[in-house]
Amino acid sequence: MAARNRLPPWHEHLRLTNGREVLIRPIRPDDAETLRAGFALLQPDEIRQRFLYALKELTPEMAERLTRPDSKREFALVAAEPLPPGEALVGAVARVVIADSASGDGSRDAEFAILVSRYINGMGLGRHLMRRLVRWARGKKLDRLYGDVLEHNQAMLALATSLGFRREASDAPGLVRVVLDLRPSSTP
Repeated sequence: MAARNRLPPWHEHLRLTNGREVLIRPIRPDDAETLRAGFALLQPDEIRQRFLYALKELTPEMAERLTRPDSKREFALVAAEPLPPGEALVGAVARVVIADSASGDGSRDAEFAILVSRYINGMGLGRHLMRRLVRWARGKKLDRLYGDVLEHNQAMLALATSLGFRREASDAPGLVRVVLDLRPSSTP
């Protein structure tokens, strides 16, 4: 078997259970237009589960913001077709943002969000992406990783539980906060 060319950090090829191969890599500015095009393929429920509200389109400004994460406090991965940037259809996006500590206690938490298109969900990609987000957060020596999930999004709640997240009450009706303690004394 021929060895693959060495990939840059955070890049990897992944074969899904249906045999399709995707390239997982950090998001790039030239993904903006393909994100906008792919957004039109999403069902309203898929959008609501990711953004927690209805959204008709991904504006150019939103796409620009999403594809230019602040490297000091944000990290975003995409699962895309293994094609040149700007041509590859993006089937999933996972991101994590270090939260500003509102409590003033010096804690270092980060919020995650994942969207996997219905065309490739149920194939282990969400789990794979979540593990990458956890790895990044641990590398940043964060205390906790959390996300707000719609209470009827049982697939995401089950995934989070299987990875060691615990549920916390949310201030917002209809949402469940899932939290993973990342401090060294914890076990995921």
